[in-house]
Amino acid sequence: MISALRRAPLARQRGITLLGLLFWAVIIATLALVVMKVLPSVNEYYTIQKAVNKIAREGGSTVQDVRNAFEKQKEIEYSIQSIAGKDLNVSKENDKLVVSFAYDKEILLMEPVYLLIKYSGRSQ
Repeated sequence: MISALRRAPLARQRGITLLGLLFWAVIIATLALVVMKVLPSVNEYYTIQKAVNKIAREGGSTVQDVRNAFEKQKEIEYSIQSIAGKDLNVSKENDKLVVSFAYDKEILLMEPVYLLIKYSGRSQ
């Protein structure tokens, strides 16, 4: 009888330890924090890109007209705060109006830690 017990395979225990659980909780919480902080900035970028495309299509004839149109669009879209009409670069390529922009966005993650994102875009 004792020899039968010795020959029986021991069941391996599987699972996650408390330290493993804490490790993964910290990793997931950190990623969630970064995503929640960055998402509004990305949304603002896409709003700016949409406004610039609209202005380039409907466009004005002068640089000042384009900048004024952007300021009007900025009043409509409350999410645009990082850039102003004066920050736009307006040019013509092949008789087509091209509006480009570039700006930096600093996002506070935790008190001494900031995330710097450099955005740039141009009309299509």
